[in-house]
Amino acid sequence: MIDIDKAIASAVKTGKVTFGTNAALQNAKTGRAKMILLASNCPKEIKEKIEYYGKISNVPVITYKGTSIDLAEVSNKMFIISALSIRESGDSEILKIIETTEVEED
Repeated sequence: MIDIDKAIASAVKTGKVTFGTNAALQNAKTGRAKMILLASNCPKEIKEKIEYYGKISNVPVITYKGTSIDLAEVSNKMFIISALSIRESGDSEILKIIETTEVEED
């Protein structure tokens, strides 16, 4: 089992990551992101929109177990983060989370 917090921190340092719900929504619509992480306290209507467009464009949307403050802390940022779009994972193994969630859903 991979440590999601370490994987997020590594992706932020070495990969291409965008922050914010507007960027996440845009990435979900265009299919540019490989994965989108949403904080557990992300507003419901925004979460539903991102999940809807993510499903259409085959971008996995995963809910992070922590709040937006926890996500900011893991990402080493000084602002709260409700959504994080991973465009390139860099040295991180974050995309392996998708494989494990797909296996659990079957």
